[in-house]
Amino acid sequence: MVQNKICSLFGIRYPIIQGGMVWCSGWKLAAAVSNAGGLGLIGSGSMHPDMLRDHITKCREATENPFGVNIPLMYPQIEEIMKIVIDEKVPVVFTSAGNPKSWTATLKKEGITVAHVVSSSRFARKAAEAGVDAIVAEGFEAGGHNGREETTTLTLIPQVRAATGLPLIAAGGIATGAGMAAAFALGSEGVQVGTRFALTVESSASDAFKQRCIELNEGDTFLSLKKVSPTRLIKNEFFQQVHELEERGASADELRELLGRGRAKKGIFEGDLMEGELEIGQIASHIREILPAGEVVRRMMEEYRLTLARLSEQTFA
Repeated sequence: MVQNKICSLFGIRYPIIQGGMVWCSGWKLAAAVSNAGGLGLIGSGSMHPDMLRDHITKCREATENPFGVNIPLMYPQIEEIMKIVIDEKVPVVFTSAGNPKSWTATLKKEGITVAHVVSSSRFARKAAEAGVDAIVAEGFEAGGHNGREETTTLTLIPQVRAATGLPLIAAGGIATGAGMAAAFALGSEGVQVGTRFALTVESSASDAFKQRCIELNEGDTFLSLKKVSPTRLIKNEFFQQVHELEERGASADELRELLGRGRAKKGIFEGDLMEGELEIGQIASHIREILPAGEVVRRMMEEYRLTLARLSEQTFA
């Protein structure tokens, strides 16, 4: 068993957090990760309030271990979502995409542990000032919505570590035990894993999306939509439309019109590989099989231990 700040803070066996990804992170995935000793997160960003309540109920029935909910603070029904996690006594909330000052104090007053996702050391300091319990520093490699700074995880983690003493979780491009060891060497005490868990048996993403992702090669994803909300996309027909608009200097409104509504659902959940918004991290090109989530946790921890053993054998004069 690994004993560190993240394990102690969340009451988990291993410092592996499953990302709360839209259209991927339902109760089945969250429960599977929590049952394996990590911390599973339900992704509320693609759920109506009643659906979220249902997923919380089912997750609680499926695991006796801690789990949490990821909440984008830009969510249009944010007050309803927050009321649900408070009423349901969800033990952990990860917030992102917004000002942590808006809800951190309210959640902590209810006994909820709060972590906030940042993309820079400046935002890490603001999150610390807001009173969060932990910080997730997410690098440029990540899927979904990224920071505009485009700072890589390798660069970001030590800078955030220098900016705050809070428990630190590294995210972006981490899918293996070796990646976890590297993140720890840079100053984090936990890792948040998105893409690797999006491509598991329990992920609610469509089989077509999962299969496309495990066939990706290096360079098959690209950070796009920077004028709207930076998002890493698989290069498909929809991406080409976005890219052409961006190349000719399209406004944010033009890009929003192209996006319309439900584009990510169409791609990730419904499996429209041509016109859907296919969000995934760069590390997808390293993944070649769909595994149960529990097996992902087991393999990560095994490789983490082997990596530490290998490094301990290296000596230098």
